[in-house]
Order: sequence, then structure tokens, then C-alpha cells
Amino acid sequence: MKKSILTFLLLTAILVVNGQALDNTNDSNSNKNEIKANGLYLVIGIVDFTYERLLNEESAIGLNIAVPYDKEIKDDLQYYVSPYYRFYFGKKYAAGFFLEGFGMLNSTDIDFNFFVSDDDREYVTDFALGIGLGGKWVTNGGFIGEVNFGVSRNLFKSEETDFDFISKFGISLGYRFQGDI
Repeated sequence: MKKSILTFLLLTAILVVNGQALDNTNDSNSNKNEIKANGLYLVIGIVDFTYERLLNEESAIGLNIAVPYDKEIKDDLQYYVSPYYRFYFGKKYAAGFFLEGFGMLNSTDIDFNFFVSDDDREYVTDFALGIGLGGKWVTNGGFIGEVNFGVSRNLFKSEETDFDFISKFGISLGYRFQGDI
């Protein structure tokens, strides 16, 4: 699994580098795409990638996908997919402090119990709405550092699971680039 993650990261980096225009003018207003990897989740056993599209100097939309590869985490969380909208308060283009509103489609274990065997586990898929905040720093070369935290509440099946509230947090690294996606 580690080889496939490393291969995916390497291919993503190669595609981003090859997709850049030959002129290296890095006008932050023309670089409207970002791809990020959550390093914190990667260390604890979850592959978490984000694509973000900058709408203007103070707002963006994005999609965050997380899938655990560690067996202990996978027993409790199968995946989550989280679209979001961000509003930025910084002086740089789409950077600085931000507030976020997000939705989250998630699949979690019904009972958070260490003594249940893998064959007896039941999962429930639910949708949550939440809010978050964080900070983003962008270098002149387009590299990104980001810290964020968000909390949401499952809307439909919260009585069937021990997970009424779902949170997401991250320490992410990424790259801002040009392109029409």
C-alpha cells in the first residue's frame, strides 16, 4: 500500500510540473487551481487529498476526499467526501485566515467497539453539514502550507451510530498552478 501511495504522489507531482506553462510568470491571479495532501492524516493512516478552485481573491470551492489505509482506522471510518466553500480574509490572493462551510458524505462503523470482529461490523452512510476555519500560506513560487479544522453533525442516521459529530483537521502541503480543469 505504501508503494502505491508513493507512486500516486510521484505521478501527481510529475503531472503538475509538466502542466505548467513555459513562461514562469507566477501571477497569483492566473493560478486558480490547487492540489493538496494532508500530511497529518497520511502519518496516522489516511490518504487525504484536496482539489481547490479559486473563484476570486477572497473565495474558493473545493473537494476533499479521505480514505483510510490503516486497518484500525478503516474499521471505524470507511471514507468521507467533503465539498466546501471558503471565504478568505488575507491580504494575498485567496490566502490567509479563512472560514469554511462544508458538507460531508461519510461511512462510519455503527458501534465504536474494539471487541467486534471484522465480519460482524455494520457501517452506516450519512451526510453531515459543518463549519471550519484555518489558515493558508502561499509562497511566490506557488507552494502552499495550510492548517485547518472543522466540525460537522450527521443529519440523517445519527441515532444509528456512535458518531453524531464528525470532525476533520489537517496540516496540508500543496501547490497552486495554472490550468483549465
